[in-house]
Formats: sequence, structure tokens, C-alpha cells
Amino acid sequence: MRIEWREVKSMAMQTVRDVMTTNVVYLPSETTLAEAARTMREQDIGDVVVADGPELSGLVTDRDIVVRAVAERCDPAATTIGEILSKNLVTVRPEDSIHSAALLMRDQAVRRVLVCDDSNGLVGIVSIGDLAEEIDPDSVLGGISKAEPNN
Repeated sequence: MRIEWREVKSMAMQTVRDVMTTNVVYLPSETTLAEAARTMREQDIGDVVVADGPELSGLVTDRDIVVRAVAERCDPAATTIGEILSKNLVTVRPEDSIHSAALLMRDQAVRRVLVCDDSNGLVGIVSIGDLAEEIDPDSVLGGISKAEPNN
């Protein structure tokens, strides 16, 4: 597929605000993996932000539950998300370009970034799928990301 200059210019001008998910789900660190997994299923999401009070503790993804807990034979009913969360939070600003967000995700080797602004703190999340849908919706990843969930 050949990308025209006007498409590249359009990508550079689109902001994170245009593609971010604003429905952020927060759970306290004492939430069990089983409870977090049920929440993810019910909300049709792949991550939850871990927060105890106003301060963010980290992020837990469905992949974290599988790789850091289930694969290590941790009991999902007894293990908490606070025990497996990712503390190294990568953030972008709502006015950042989607191109710069994609480059940051590549450079930091992360699949999601938190969107934060000065006045409201965390205002959204952007996933690699969100960017794929916007940057190249006809790509395989863009198509997968747009597809209905297969519960």
C-alpha cells in the first residue's frame, strides 16, 4: 500500500485526543486477578488502571494476568493486581500527535500509553490497536482492532 503525502500530513496533524479511549476503568490494588479479569470481560477492555486514592499505582493488562500470574501458577482468586502491576507508566499528552505517540510506544516497547494533562491528570488511554485503526485501518492489525469482540 502506498501512502500519499496528504495522508502522512493528516496523520501528523491528528492528535492523541482524537483516538484515545476516555472510559478509563480504575481498580484498587487489593482487587484479585479473578475480579479484574471479570471486569475486563464485562467492560470489553484489555487493561485497568490501578489506583489507591488519587494516586496512580500502575496498569494491569489481560496479558499481565496471563504472563505474570497464570503462567506462574498464581491463584487468581488470591493474587491481587497490586502484586503484578506495571509501575513504569508511559504517558503522552492529549495534544501530542498520534505519530509521536506511536513512535514512543515503539521506543518504549509498550502496547498502551496513558494520556495525561496538567489540569485533570489521567484523561484517557491509547492502545496500539487504537493507533492501527486510525493510521492504517486497512492493515491486518487495523482490521483486527476494528472487529467486534468474539466473546
